[in-house]
Amino acid sequence: MALQVKRIGFGQVEPNHLSAQTNGQIYAQLPADDSLAILENGMFLKYDYANGKCDLTGEGEWMLVMNEIKLYDPRKQRLKDYAMQKVDFMAGEIVPRLLRTEIGDIFTTNTFGANTSDSAEVNGLSLSVGNKLTVDSATGYLKVAGQNDTTFIWQVVKEYTMPDGQPGVKIQRIA
Repeated sequence: MALQVKRIGFGQVEPNHLSAQTNGQIYAQLPADDSLAILENGMFLKYDYANGKCDLTGEGEWMLVMNEIKLYDPRKQRLKDYAMQKVDFMAGEIVPRLLRTEIGDIFTTNTFGANTSDSAEVNGLSLSVGNKLTVDSATGYLKVAGQNDTTFIWQVVKEYTMPDGQPGVKIQRIA
């Protein structure tokens, strides 16, 4: 049975088994490309060191956006309330934290499609256990993989919920 992964607020990531947390493959020195106004946890970007930025078009592999969550407003204390937004940073320069993922890594997410607010609703995808996912190179969000997609593949391994009770899926990198 398919699960409609829709959410209210920004995308969330619950790290279940991410090797970057122990092997140190966390990259957080380059600013995001100027065209990126909002970076949600669960998106993917490329660490384009040659051009000095994180973007959707550079060389290299896709890396998971998983930023620190700093919520200073006591009314907003859930993961869905946080995304890095250009308007919140000095000179509009966002410097994201990107985690390199390995085959076998597992995390739970509901980040399928962009959101612009911590209160807006996103319909996301309809997913079932066994569906394969890959990154949409135009947006940085996961999408259902096509038959010709053979690299950077994630598989839905469990229909799940996020810490705030919204629908999510547990996914594992398989290629």
